[in-house]
Amino acid sequence: MFNIEVVHDKFEASLCEDDDVDLELYLESFEELSNVIHFRFLSLLGTIFSFVNKDLQQKMDHLNNLLKDNDTTHTYKTVKAMIEHEKESGLLYKTGFVSGSRTLLRIHRGLDFIQLFLKKIGELQDHDTTYVACREAYDLTLAKHHSFMIKNGAKMAMYTLPNRGQLLKRVCIEEEEIERALSLLPKTLEVSSIVYTRIDTLYTAHNLHDLP
Repeated sequence: MFNIEVVHDKFEASLCEDDDVDLELYLESFEELSNVIHFRFLSLLGTIFSFVNKDLQQKMDHLNNLLKDNDTTHTYKTVKAMIEHEKESGLLYKTGFVSGSRTLLRIHRGLDFIQLFLKKIGELQDHDTTYVACREAYDLTLAKHHSFMIKNGAKMAMYTLPNRGQLLKRVCIEEEEIERALSLLPKTLEVSSIVYTRIDTLYTAHNLHDLP
């Protein structure tokens, strides 16, 4: 069952001084979000989105391994520390090394889609279709980074999405959990937006948005 409080609390706790973000807490919050989005929502879209969940999970696992392997040096403790470490050490483009900064960038793009889609869901009525909300969120975020073939397939799959009431029931299961999630959604989106903006600003400052 989706626990929106975990998402909010972990994102809020991830905000640290100097406009930085604690990487471990960020990943814990994003994992709760991605579990519900990709296991309960994207499964509705069929195999066209099956690669998304696998890809994101692999990236989260990689970042968690970097955190664990560098626990004593704290070089991956925060997003800023990770970027500065990999940049100064020449690891961003090193052959045979999977950069944490590159990996996080892909997750960062996923958060952009998720939070925009959830914002649009919060503005709908139960009888409203979620297709338009998903299509608009996708076009403004992930579509910028997908091939023509993937974009077309994704948009066709979105036609199968249910209305908001049916979608919320699938995600939250119980009625009281639906009400709870909707009441906490604005506050959760507010803090997730702060987290997103901080990370986006760091990538802009270091000119890393186009990491291959």
